Amino acid sequence: MPADAFRMFQLAAQGFCCSQIMLILGLDTLGKENPDLIKAMHGLCGGIGRSGKTCGALTGGACLIGLNAGKGNPGEFGHPKINMMLRELLEWFEDVHGNTDCEGILDQSLDEGNEYPVRCGNIVSATLNKVEEILAAYSEDIESEEEDY
Repeated sequence: MPADAFRMFQLAAQGFCCSQIMLILGLDTLGKENPDLIKAMHGLCGGIGRSGKTCGALTGGACLIGLNAGKGNPGEFGHPKINMMLRELLEWFEDVHGNTDCEGILDQSLDEGNEYPVRCGNIVSATLNKVEEILAAYSEDIESEEEDY
């Protein structure tokens, strides 16, 4: 399902960045909340500390795949194809956006206090849709792994 543009706008207006919005929307889909996780995602804002490096939509998408398919405690295993899933996301992102860095994708400053660019919203929406597509493609594998444990 496509990302809810109004929900994304609300979150951006509340001061959340791309990586945080990715996880909030992913948690919404799971019917969960996790303020500590969202707080931790702040470190990825603006390409890690607003450095303009790796885009928060991409890192947020990777974290969302991890949230759904990663190892979370000593008694469980991550999905055996999680790295394939993550590489698929990375390759798609590079193909679509031509770069993985904020500064290579955007043509405006990422300084604290600047408006959340409309382009970022489009990138978050497209990336969330791709993550959902990847998770759906591997969902049968994810469900069978959960039954095994």
